[in-house]
Amino acid sequence: MAKNEAQMDLTQGPIARKLLLFSLPVLYGNVLQSLNGTVNSIWVGKFLGESAFAATSNANNVMFLMLSSIFGIGMASTIMIGQSIGAGDTAQAKRVVGASALFFFTLSLVVGLLGVLLSPQILQWMHTPADAMDMANAYLRIIFMSMPFMFCYNMIMTILRGAGDSKTPFRFLVLSIILDIALNPLLIFGWGPIPALGISGSALATGISQLVALAAILWSLYRKKYFLRITREDRHLLRFDGAIIGSLVKKGVPMGLQMIVVSTSSLAMINLVNRFGSEATAAYGAAIQLSSYIQMPAMAIGGAVSSFAAQNVGAGRWDRVHRVTGVGVMYNVLMTGVLVCLIYLFNRSALSLFLPEGQAIEIGMRINLLTLWSFIIFGITFVVSGVVRSTGAVMFPLLITFLALWCVRIPLSYYLADSYGLDAVWWSFPVGFTLGSLLSVAYYFWGNWKKASMLAGGVQKA
Repeated sequence: MAKNEAQMDLTQGPIARKLLLFSLPVLYGNVLQSLNGTVNSIWVGKFLGESAFAATSNANNVMFLMLSSIFGIGMASTIMIGQSIGAGDTAQAKRVVGASALFFFTLSLVVGLLGVLLSPQILQWMHTPADAMDMANAYLRIIFMSMPFMFCYNMIMTILRGAGDSKTPFRFLVLSIILDIALNPLLIFGWGPIPALGISGSALATGISQLVALAAILWSLYRKKYFLRITREDRHLLRFDGAIIGSLVKKGVPMGLQMIVVSTSSLAMINLVNRFGSEATAAYGAAIQLSSYIQMPAMAIGGAVSSFAAQNVGAGRWDRVHRVTGVGVMYNVLMTGVLVCLIYLFNRSALSLFLPEGQAIEIGMRINLLTLWSFIIFGITFVVSGVVRSTGAVMFPLLITFLALWCVRIPLSYYLADSYGLDAVWWSFPVGFTLGSLLSVAYYFWGNWKKASMLAGGVQKA
């Protein structure tokens, strides 16, 4: 199997060094994505007002829900590709790419269309503040129109990472972020013949940047003759392969549902916070922006250990799978812990990037004080679950997430909010994270996840 200079064989060599080298481009990419969202939020919050910022906070939660609806398909194909590469079966990996790409694109069109049609109703169900409703709807509809570009672009990135390449996705992610940052003020405020589009301009900038990055990465992969590209001779692989699609659905749907459980719980939380007024919503949106940085190490390491573990499962290297888990947890605690300390040191200054001085900043500081430290615990769950899912064991992580969020965190918040106010909402974060971490670690040590199979039905030969 020919490899370019950006790829690594994850079944050989020192784990700690390779995991770090593989994780860093993913981490940098996640940080840049959050920075991109932060810069866009600063433009909206500082220059268009708190109502506009509340609008984007509500709309972004809905967007995350829609992205989550097909996240599992991409993750399942990534694991299948990783296992195939680890087993040295490039032909099987290519069949997975062809079938999953077609299936993924079809789903992205469906999600985008439904989003455009239903965005006003969804925002109403969330109790979006009345002064933010029109702006949120305008922003969200443009984002949904851009969904196919976003999904296809992210699908290509997950395929590359599953094959052991985290550098190429990072390079094109940088391109999309630079474009988005440059286009936001241009389209929001207008310049010359370009009209001022307000909050719609921010959404349009995101869509354009994703489309350009998608075209650029496709051009690059075909120019370099990437070994997993679909050529003219491979067109027969672009079909709804029953065995592969069956495995994608069986394994991908629970992973997608896990993300939907997370995103719907976020919608439930912001629905509760919205009842306390626009200042509370704006403070919560700013705190979520900061916490997105705190989660970056866990997300990067969790994605990296999935790719590492999948290749080693395919190669039968279980000794390396367990070492990957330990190293991943260690990296999460160190990296997340450092970021938590930094935010605590500069709490007010960090929040003032998004919010004018006033009550909203005071609420945001309280949110950070009670919630940020618990993201270290959340990171442990993310890393352990990433390893467990790499074998195809997807149901128990879904159950753990549902129990921690919908059976503990959300009921606790709603039940206690009337008596204890917003503090009950913030304390529900560490309670839910701790329960999820304990259950995940217990399943890792005593569950039967190692006996799971990603391609239980087998893969038809081309």
